[in-house]
Amino acid sequence: MAFKLGDYVLVLDEDLSGIIKKIDKHTISIETDDGFLIDFQDKELVKKEKKQSIKNQLFANSSINDVVLEKEQPTRKNQAKKRAKDRYEPTMEVDLHVHQLVKSFKGMSKHDMLTLQLDTARHKLDYAIKKRIQKIVFIHGVGEGVLKMELEYLFGRYSNIKFYDANYQKYGLGATEVYIFQNVESV
Repeated sequence: MAFKLGDYVLVLDEDLSGIIKKIDKHTISIETDDGFLIDFQDKELVKKEKKQSIKNQLFANSSINDVVLEKEQPTRKNQAKKRAKDRYEPTMEVDLHVHQLVKSFKGMSKHDMLTLQLDTARHKLDYAIKKRIQKIVFIHGVGEGVLKMELEYLFGRYSNIKFYDANYQKYGLGATEVYIFQNVESV
């Protein structure tokens, strides 16, 4: 594109514009609207036919009264929207299936497996309480319901938690969600 001194140009990929003050081969110096002289390559610029005043740009499609009314109306700040589902997502998941806890469970009795699962659940729950994690999901599976009953007994011994079946769509019937009440200590 052929540029000449005095052309009004826009800078690609930046919010800058100005008037060409100097041309040196492929390097073009423009004076921005703020009065700064900045060098650009000619391929970074695009020519604008004529410079419109800012006032003309602002009020080109509306009357001054419309703009004043728009400015006078209070606007709410847009906060990052969190979906309701995401707000209530648990922050910690613990899979209590035996194959997730040990490399090999050969030679372990059912009692040993259950004890391992309950110890893991107790340690993870204590960790969550210590670290002030508010929600935790224990994935226990359906099975015969023995682990679920033992977990309910374990959770019942804590006074600062409540527990209920976890999200059916995500976990099916084999998970329990625990909500930990955070105590605010007064100093």
